[in-house]
Amino acid sequence: MPPATMRLSRFLLPGLFVLLPALLTAQAPAEVVPAPATSLPLKHAPQPTAAAITAADLMTRLYIFADDSMMGREAGTLGNLKGTDYIAAEVKRMGLLPAGDNGGYFQTLPYKTRAVARSSVVAIGAANLSYGSEWVVSLGTPPKGTFPIAFGGTLGDGSPRIDAAQAAGKLVVYRVLPSGMALIRDSSAFPAGAAAFGFVGLDPFMAGFAQPITFVDDKKPQPTTRLPILTFAQSTLAKMFDADVATLTAGTDGHAATLNVTITTEPVAFPARNVVAILPGSDARLKGEYVAVGAHNDHIGFNHRPVDHDSIRIYNHIARPAGAEDGGKQANAAQQTEINTQLAAWRSAHPNSARADSISNGADDDGSGSVTVLEIAEHLASLPTKPKRSMLFVWHVGEEKGLLGSAFFTDHPTVSRDSIVAQLNIDMVGRGDAWDVTGQSKDGGALHGGANYLQLIGSRRLSTELGDLAESVNRDGAFGFTFDYAMDANGHPQNIYCRSDHYTYARYGIPIVFFTTGGHSDYHQVTDEPQYIDYPHMARVGNLIASIAMHAADLDHRIVVDKPKPDPAGSCRQ
Repeated sequence: MPPATMRLSRFLLPGLFVLLPALLTAQAPAEVVPAPATSLPLKHAPQPTAAAITAADLMTRLYIFADDSMMGREAGTLGNLKGTDYIAAEVKRMGLLPAGDNGGYFQTLPYKTRAVARSSVVAIGAANLSYGSEWVVSLGTPPKGTFPIAFGGTLGDGSPRIDAAQAAGKLVVYRVLPSGMALIRDSSAFPAGAAAFGFVGLDPFMAGFAQPITFVDDKKPQPTTRLPILTFAQSTLAKMFDADVATLTAGTDGHAATLNVTITTEPVAFPARNVVAILPGSDARLKGEYVAVGAHNDHIGFNHRPVDHDSIRIYNHIARPAGAEDGGKQANAAQQTEINTQLAAWRSAHPNSARADSISNGADDDGSGSVTVLEIAEHLASLPTKPKRSMLFVWHVGEEKGLLGSAFFTDHPTVSRDSIVAQLNIDMVGRGDAWDVTGQSKDGGALHGGANYLQLIGSRRLSTELGDLAESVNRDGAFGFTFDYAMDANGHPQNIYCRSDHYTYARYGIPIVFFTTGGHSDYHQVTDEPQYIDYPHMARVGNLIASIAMHAADLDHRIVVDKPKPDPAGSCRQ
């Protein structure tokens, strides 16, 4: 699942918005709950899988799919290629029909990278600025030429800002305070007529902005902006203006800037692929309709700054109980004392456990969903009598980049979009213990998991019948789950309904249910590994979803949509 603000825009300042939750949201403090005992190994030898959905099968699959050799499965990388190869090989072995491109199991996205060419130059007067440390491009392509610089004002202190006449034809540079970060998304806050905009004060995000931007070029109109945006290091203000930078006022003129920036666009190194397979239905009248079951096959890759695995896991659970949702939160004095105590106890009990770790394995996010879908597929394919409707299994790529694979699939479906009667999305179903902070209520209270814990999101947002079906299957099938709907509340600040692949189906009026055991302190961390997964609980979730899918497929009518359908091209707000 991508961070909370990823879906604000697929193109606007992506590096900043990934990190904004640390500054704009607050999580409830972690409660002291004993860590679940685990005796699971770091590595596990794979075993043959059976037709039933079992903890043993899920464990075998997840230790393969979230192994270090997959390198975090980031879309467009060798690791993701290997992960999708594994999924395709498994569904072929099960006998599912290929439903991707050209008679195969893969639907390949036109996935590309946008980067600043090394030959690019930004200079103040005769002095060239260093790319990556002194300037980066945040949005658009700057015009080529020499432009006078004007100070646009300070965002976040309420002071006056530059007007259109003062900005005409200039590179307008704004100082940004933390309290003004929301303003940089508001195009109405900036005057027309400028040559380009620059932001100063975002130094912590410079490294993120310098990374190539990945996107899907699917020939659709893309979001546009009036003007390109550059981000400058705080230190460059003194090079831009002779006046004391502490006392700059809106409209102050500075030196001239020479911009000669080239943006390159190239395909990613390795293909980014959805895996698509079909289990044909058994009813000749209904087999042309589909119940879709999906998960996302990608995660966030790896970095080149290894951390100590055990200490970061203990630190995050106490100081950042929601993992990446808590961004850069720092431990207070009491939390640091508890961290030190727990780490010392761990080191004493596990004297040889220390290891450097740099791979975000994505065991729960969304290895758990991906292998659960494989188990459901294997189970349904083994039944002597198949469901009446066909089952459409899709492992989407690029969810972590902004729902790219599911958006591409629903925009370019390999079956008729109108033939999909429901979509069941499985994202992060491997945890949910009481030790985990699984989310927060709308009013900010911490949610915790438990033995029968499962979150449902969106189950009645388009279809009352589908939500009722999920409840009745759980009750009548004696699955025993307690469904938590707290994260599905209208106006919930975490906006989870809009943050996983189900929404790209829902935007076309396809009723959905999103199943998850919620968040935890290992979310988007190197500590999200197979050894911390609750496999018996995950098997129970898989069996429930398989039963719901079968009931939906065997209905004598399509799932009834009785709620308003959204605008497929509109924005999503829970």
